[in-house]
Amino acid sequence: MSATRPLREAIVDLDAIAANIRTIAARVAPAEVIAVVKANAYGHGAVPVARAALAGGAARLGVADLDEAHELRAAGIDAPILAWLHDPGADFASAVDRGIELGISNPAQLEHAAAATGGTPARVHLKIDTGLSRNGVAPEEWPAVVTRAADLESQGRLAVVGVFSHFANTSRESDAAQLAAFERALAAADAAGLRPALRHIASSEQALRDPSSRYDAVRIGIGMYGLTPFGDGTTGSDLGLVPAMTLRARVAAVRRVPGDTGVSYGHLWRSDGATTLALVPLGYADGMPRHATGAGAEVLIGGRRRPIVGRVAMDQVVVDAGDLAVDVGDEVVVFGDPTTGAPTADELAEAAGTIGYEIVTRIGPRVSRSYTGAAGRPAEAGA
Repeated sequence: MSATRPLREAIVDLDAIAANIRTIAARVAPAEVIAVVKANAYGHGAVPVARAALAGGAARLGVADLDEAHELRAAGIDAPILAWLHDPGADFASAVDRGIELGISNPAQLEHAAAATGGTPARVHLKIDTGLSRNGVAPEEWPAVVTRAADLESQGRLAVVGVFSHFANTSRESDAAQLAAFERALAAADAAGLRPALRHIASSEQALRDPSSRYDAVRIGIGMYGLTPFGDGTTGSDLGLVPAMTLRARVAAVRRVPGDTGVSYGHLWRSDGATTLALVPLGYADGMPRHATGAGAEVLIGGRRRPIVGRVAMDQVVVDAGDLAVDVGDEVVVFGDPTTGAPTADELAEAAGTIGYEIVTRIGPRVSRSYTGAAGRPAEAGA
């Protein structure tokens, strides 16, 4: 084993990203795919993932804020980018100048966008709140907003590229009610004279489940990373998706202990009999959820799945390796592709009482990222 291999490493398969986009795009066609790369592409790396998603057939990129959008532009990515979460003093002028599309959630943002034009109209997507109660124009303000947007568009001060919303993922009945509210919003926009090219409300869950929600575009986040958007036991593999991230580390210490040996803080776990303990240098500072303590979380070590035991600490966890032959420096896979025998990020999430989104997004800065696969890599840089 190479002595230079990182102690902690998240390996991202860019070809898996591209393949997942292709799989989803084929399923939702003719709707276009907006690949969501906010939050550093859910912890996977915004720039390389954005390139891989575009190589896989995504038509647009989605981010939360303008800093994320500018990072992509600075990397030379010229595809359409939509950003939708804005500070009150956000610099819309620089965003318009760099061709970044703006999600608009209230009348003040609409006026701000219209004032940002420097000869090129701001390209905007108007967001209506259909029941999530977060961002989005309130339904009672919607008629005035779309009327004003149509007026500003006729003046050449902005271009309404899209109208969008977001599901609350509460129930089928709630989704249906939100879809009906979205239809009413679209009708009001049409009556005001707006003809947006893109109507979008579906994220991964609805895009994969409900064809009626796809409209002209779908926003694909967690599905692109090969994890499930569903909480019903459906796995990413069931959906034909491949997990893009593998989190691994190297064994830092090994010891053989007798029965009734306490492990980690509080001795929440004691060995039933003689066993081998492997120390793994990944803790909650690196994104290992502390709530996974004593919850049945497993890792792949020595070709077998073995449990994490004792309290998850800031820098490390302990694995009960049983009678496996384990040495310092051996590989430990915390999560990855289940076809290799590894647990998935969704399995770790279930043990910790959370969701796969949080597991991959919270991987900390001490964990180095490396990339495999050719999808979207600049030929001259290879990254």
